[in-house]
Amino acid sequence: MKHAIRASALAIGALALVALGFSGCNKGSGKTLYLYNWTYYTPDSVIEKFEKEYGVKVVYDDYASNEDMYAKLKAGGSGYDIVIPSGDYVSIMRKQGMLERIDLAKIPNAKYIRPEALAKATYDQAMEYSVPYYMGAAGVAVNTDKVKEFEQSWNIFARKDLAGRMSMMDDMREVLGDALAYLGYSVNTTNDEELEKAYRLVNEQWKPNLVKFDAEGFAKSFAAGEFWVVQGYAEAVYAEVPPEMHDKVAFFIPKAEGGPMYLDSMCIPKGARNVELAHKFIDFILRPDIYAEFLDTFGFPSTIHAEAGALQQKKPYYEADALVNSELKEDLGENLEKYNQVWQKIRFTE
Repeated sequence: MKHAIRASALAIGALALVALGFSGCNKGSGKTLYLYNWTYYTPDSVIEKFEKEYGVKVVYDDYASNEDMYAKLKAGGSGYDIVIPSGDYVSIMRKQGMLERIDLAKIPNAKYIRPEALAKATYDQAMEYSVPYYMGAAGVAVNTDKVKEFEQSWNIFARKDLAGRMSMMDDMREVLGDALAYLGYSVNTTNDEELEKAYRLVNEQWKPNLVKFDAEGFAKSFAAGEFWVVQGYAEAVYAEVPPEMHDKVAFFIPKAEGGPMYLDSMCIPKGARNVELAHKFIDFILRPDIYAEFLDTFGFPSTIHAEAGALQQKKPYYEADALVNSELKEDLGENLEKYNQVWQKIRFTE
């Protein structure tokens, strides 16, 4: 009987500590969550709700590419509690011991992740080191005031009549992936002949018509009317274009050709100082009403969440079925150097 009483007392004590912990957190814990995420990818309204609900502060730093994020973390510029890399970089960072393990018991809302989304997350289907955030793809935005007729194809960048009015992203996997898809090859190919054909397509037919390769300012340049056609993300373009001008924008992902697709996931970097708070944030994002708010803010279709789509109030900028022929970028391991070499020739030779 004494053992039973002692166990009960311990249980009550533990519950009291948990209650105090949650109470303190809600009333203002003084904690700060350091979030490192893509530009245009976490709604201010969602951050504000999380701050209010948990009595914390969120500091949000952003990046324009996986390469930028990875380089900063490798150089010791961490201090972040959550990062959101694409699947190929989750794989790389996991192999290099850069990520903390995820405790799914602390993320009950992970139950809403679609099984078909997890099936694509071959780099971490058990969510041991990552939890899906969003699955989508870059596409092409066209100013329909300036470009009246066009084919929904990556080869729009070969149009000489649009030379000096177009840009593509400064992102080798995206640009080479588009070329490979247009040519009928896998965006993850390591075949030298196929990569050479993609190189020639980009360098000889697309690059001469571009103002530049730009992963950061393309949306602002498009909104300002400097560029009429840009490769990029729908959320970035529509965030910069005034709402009253949205009907002058056509955004497409070449459905027939396919192309590179991303599955971005929430990860906790190794050595994060606020691991518990990071788990709370991940769980909060996946709450159906909050995730629906995230989708509506950026005009996304509900690709990874089983319930949030029914709660959306706005029509997405593209439909989920636009991704039907798209292919996730994989971790290419040592073969990534082949892409690096091709990209260096494109970017730094005339």
